Amino acid sequence: MWARRPLGRQFGWLWAAYAVSVLGTWLAFDAFPLIAVIVLHAGATEVAALAAAGLAVGAVVAVPLGPWVEFRRKRPVMIAMDLVRCAALLTVPAAFALGALTFVQLLVVSIVVSAADIGFTAASGAFLKALVPRDDLLVANARFEATSWTATVLGPPLGGAAIGVLGPVMTVVANAVSFLLSAVGIRAIGGKETPPVPTGPAPAGSLLEGWRYILAHPALRPLFFHTVLFNALIIAVAPLLAVLMVGHLGFTPWQYGLAFAVPSLGGLVGSRLARRLVARFGQHRILLTAGTLRACWLLGLAFIRPGTAGLVLVMAVELGLITCCAVFAPVSATYRLERTDADRVARTLSAWSVTSKLATAALTALWGLLAGLTGPRTAIAIAGLVVLTTPLLLPRHRDAPPHSENGAAATHDTPQLPAAP
Repeated sequence: MWARRPLGRQFGWLWAAYAVSVLGTWLAFDAFPLIAVIVLHAGATEVAALAAAGLAVGAVVAVPLGPWVEFRRKRPVMIAMDLVRCAALLTVPAAFALGALTFVQLLVVSIVVSAADIGFTAASGAFLKALVPRDDLLVANARFEATSWTATVLGPPLGGAAIGVLGPVMTVVANAVSFLLSAVGIRAIGGKETPPVPTGPAPAGSLLEGWRYILAHPALRPLFFHTVLFNALIIAVAPLLAVLMVGHLGFTPWQYGLAFAVPSLGGLVGSRLARRLVARFGQHRILLTAGTLRACWLLGLAFIRPGTAGLVLVMAVELGLITCCAVFAPVSATYRLERTDADRVARTLSAWSVTSKLATAALTALWGLLAGLTGPRTAIAIAGLVVLTTPLLLPRHRDAPPHSENGAAATHDTPQLPAAP
């Protein structure tokens, strides 16, 4: 059975490190927006500004990281980025315990974590491309996808319960510890990693090379624009949904977490179906179909009402969205890595991540302003209508990927779903 195919001890440690890290992330399910709303009494515009500024400034800070990572050993970089994220997050509970937590501190921590995320993404994508044989690329991607959705099922309700019992910052502690454990797991991979040797002229080391590579590539370019816009719109809705459900409609934190945890079972189904669907219908057809279907759900979140009926509606919408995203994500990640030259992976993934974060920051800020003018419900509805146009950007022409001796799971490319990797 494909899901049980052994990929080696080193991949096992990497998978374990990813699992503990993603579980910690989902335990801290929208922790900063919830802390801003519950502890600092922030409104929709402030919460959106927190998310937007952290992403935008973090992306700008991270611009030099892609070229820097390209020609360095990747495991030490990944460990360093995990430790940076751990240290930054631990300042939040420390300040809360001293009664000194501020909106500005949340913003600074968001920036540091965002920049470290990009550095980790660049290093891990390049490391994995060399670690996993090309024939196992989709298997590895599907395992990361399934792991992420398992954590999504378990994390939010546990995190919501922890917030209710221990306070809103305890999940931040759990997330910080998960990054520490991830660093330990990556260290345990072992083996010797040869430092990459620059083979091109100095300008090729620039992150601009990553953008040029993407925009000149007939297969990557449409996928790039589609995923950047779709992910940005989905994430832009997250703080508005938190304000709508917890601030306006009276849902408790544990209900808020439960609304997105139970439908995440669809993620397990979708991630296990991805390889079988590709084997039967072909990679390009599944990319188009799943990419189209996942755009059809967001609009439904504009119709949330208080009480059980509203909770059921959120779960139904999220189930459809998550299942489609879980099929699309490993197929998209495989499609992208197969078409990226080995000596361009770190720069390409960095350029992709920086653009995604900047676009997300811009749309999150814009939708925060829109919510301030129209209310979060109307802003969510507008986002849902715009998302319906994103399938038009998907790659329309089937192409054959270039031959490569190695391939791997790229970093997990599933967007955070509304109010959520």
